[in-house]
Amino acid sequence: MDRLLRGDTPPGGRCDVKTLASEAGVSRNGLYTTYSHLKEEFGERRERLRRAGEITDPRDAQITRLKEEIARLRTRIGDRDSTIAELTAMKTMALSRLAAQHEEIVRHRSQLGSQGNIRPLRRAQEQPRTEM
Repeated sequence: MDRLLRGDTPPGGRCDVKTLASEAGVSRNGLYTTYSHLKEEFGERRERLRRAGEITDPRDAQITRLKEEIARLRTRIGDRDSTIAELTAMKTMALSRLAAQHEEIVRHRSQLGSQGNIRPLRRAQEQPRTEM
């Protein structure tokens, strides 16, 4: 009983009545009938340890740890989802602005070309460099 309550459980065992009976070398039925006072003491001690925050079963500790990790991961996923939504909205707005700016540039070009007072610039002839 003390070993199980310290968390020293056999492989595949738990801190429960079934493992207690197995470790004591008695049947579970025998623990419930002949040694019921030991079963009750085990249950009371195990409950006192759980209330005190000492988890005696390593699997219970693992379950608690995994539940906390799941909660953290769900929070992270929620944060990432909101970030993705914000970035998608920003991308849509940027594309809309670019399209509007492009249309404005095309409109200005067509207005300037129709007035006939625009001449294309010639490229300046490159002068050969002379070294001193």
